[in-house]
Amino acid sequence: MILIILLEVVGIAKLGGALGAGLAAIGAAIGIGRIGSHAMEAIARQPEAAGDIRSNMIVASALIEGVALFAVIITLLAVL
Repeated sequence: MILIILLEVVGIAKLGGALGAGLAAIGAAIGIGRIGSHAMEAIARQPEAAGDIRSNMIVASALIEGVALFAVIITLLAVL
């Protein structure tokens, strides 16, 4: 009886880990997409500031990517 309950809990934990990793990836994709779209709008408004806007966009995208990778790794470690 206890073994069946533990197996069900482990299955739910794996499902939660998979959902957490998926949400982290989707959130990062949405964030990077918004950064890109707003950066392109800013460059269209002020073409002379394109270099500064582009470099800030790359830094912000890298930070979001790092947080997303960290979140995916944590959720996968929680499952194992």
